[in-house]
Amino acid sequence: MTEILLALVTGALVGIIFSLLKLPLPAPPVISGIAGIVGIYLGGQAYSWIIERFFS
Repeated sequence: MTEILLALVTGALVGIIFSLLKLPLPAPPVISGIAGIVGIYLGGQAYSWIIERFFS
């Protein structure tokens, strides 16, 4: 839980700094960003499943 709160606070600070400097936010569009995160997670889970299933 601490990691989640720390990530949220850090993200908020980066957002504030970028907005103050009038720079574009360093984040992908919402839907494609969420899809990318889900894809990374599913890929990691698939790798673990494949290794356990076929190589152990």
